[in-house]
Amino acid sequence: MPDNVTSLFRSTAAHSPSMAALTRESDGAGPVDFCIPCNPYFPTPAMFEEMAARLRDIITYYPSSADTITAELCGLLQLPPQCVAMGNGSTELITWIDHLLVRESLAVPVPTFGRWTDQPMETGKRVDMFPLQESSGFALDLAQYAEFIRARGTRVAVICNPNNPDGGFLHKHAVVQFMDAMADLDLVVIDESFLEFADAENEPSVVQEAMLRPNVIVLRSLGKNFGLHGIRFGYLVANPALAGRVRSMLPKWNLNSFAEHVVFMLKEHGAEYAQSLHQVRRDRMDMSGQLSSLPGLTVYPSQGNFLFVRLPVGAEGTVVRDRLLTEHRILVRECGNKIGSSSRFLRLVVRPQVDVRRLVTGLEQVLYGTSRRGAAVPEQATGTAYSSGTAAVDRLVTQTNGAGTRGLAQAAGAGMPLPAASSAPAVGPGGGMPVPAAAGLPQPEPQPVPQEAPRPQPAPQPVPQPVPVPQPAPQPVSVPQPQQLPQPAAYPEPAPQPAPAAPPLAPAAAFAAPAPAPAPAPMQVPPATGPTPPGVPARGGLTAAQVRGTDGLSMAPATGWPGAQSWPDAAGMGQAAG
Repeated sequence: MPDNVTSLFRSTAAHSPSMAALTRESDGAGPVDFCIPCNPYFPTPAMFEEMAARLRDIITYYPSSADTITAELCGLLQLPPQCVAMGNGSTELITWIDHLLVRESLAVPVPTFGRWTDQPMETGKRVDMFPLQESSGFALDLAQYAEFIRARGTRVAVICNPNNPDGGFLHKHAVVQFMDAMADLDLVVIDESFLEFADAENEPSVVQEAMLRPNVIVLRSLGKNFGLHGIRFGYLVANPALAGRVRSMLPKWNLNSFAEHVVFMLKEHGAEYAQSLHQVRRDRMDMSGQLSSLPGLTVYPSQGNFLFVRLPVGAEGTVVRDRLLTEHRILVRECGNKIGSSSRFLRLVVRPQVDVRRLVTGLEQVLYGTSRRGAAVPEQATGTAYSSGTAAVDRLVTQTNGAGTRGLAQAAGAGMPLPAASSAPAVGPGGGMPVPAAAGLPQPEPQPVPQEAPRPQPAPQPVPQPVPVPQPAPQPVSVPQPQQLPQPAAYPEPAPQPAPAAPPLAPAAAFAAPAPAPAPAPMQVPPATGPTPPGVPARGGLTAAQVRGTDGLSMAPATGWPGAQSWPDAAGMGQAAG
């Protein structure tokens, strides 16, 4: 592909240009797509032929009402229609959840799907971001996350299961336990957009449990599962009051005629759909094995239809992305614009083996081979600054530490308060590797300031110059940056059990007040009595400014539904009569 197509990444408001834009800028044929997480095996060729034959009628006439389409889908999934709201893609539903049900604050682990951070920020909410640690494979510890929510006083909690971009998976019993522990919150959202690709558990969904609880919404995607992102349809499941509140705000014809046609086709193609999920799971295992064989490339465990990989030391994701596109016609998702990630990470969609072999060959040439451009990436990468793709969100993040428009007004009036430093030893699930404390994550561009306070003065030495001037340590000069001070004392362990030693971490900057406070005494974090002030990191978590651009230093037999009239139940697994 021509080199100029890579300029589209810098001009788009999204993380990547659309396939239509890439096709227009090339010779009319798009690249092999490892970027957009679709199901490559569904719909079947026969289904596409049927839709093509009816194309004129589909695009000429209005669709039926959303209630009619929702009733048909609920018949397939065996869900009560009053507990379901269908939207023009899950993004539309996230937008309405934010407008209707998020009052002041929302907590979400990062990195994750960008709309869960950007959408509430755009409407002035405080977004409390809980960083997933690379040292623990980006696994989410729900106990630590719950503690973080209590310390921050957050009113809405979000979990993506599996998480995007890393594919991390939480078992159903743990999610239900978390939902019950957070029963006093305004809302708990479980985003299951990729759950039907999981095979770690037979029935992993919590949709049945959500319908029985007053403050839980489960979000599901159809475009991803069915390989039809362009149709834009998804749905949420909740108790009738919550679902009805969202449904009442949706436009009369928010679902298009293609969505209606596909939903009404599904009852005839349950077996093919089940087989497509089975094939994706097999391809995921094969693709993970092939990528893991590349020297220096780390592949993280995933239950989604994508793999999160860390490039070898010295590899810059934007360079790798651009060269794969221009030299090999392969489109990948570079994750430098995801909060909590960096340009050293790629998300690669699971595709058939023939495409994976092409990807592996391209990566071998770009990362290790020689070509007309020489070695792949000659120097240590520093990563790219965070960019959500939305200028307003970027401004809020950089100026308010995630406090939203209220924090921006506060900063304009009296200046942003410096947050107090906070850290806590956190042991991973099962007593594994300790998770680095909040203040212990490396910052994107560490400032070369002294490590001890007070700052030592240079010793006087005779010099031949006529005017000897001692040179102080370099200081930040442009925008205010957090000083790098000695890491504060950690909270003691709540129980007197030894924790495994963590690998040595590089020195990291910590936010601190102008006057250092003494180390905190042992304590148990009580239930929150009110929100933590904007910009102040809670124990075990970071503000948006701290999380932005951070980079770590360090990675079941599938079942289907037999029978042409079979269809997966609402959990996405098992068998139900169609």
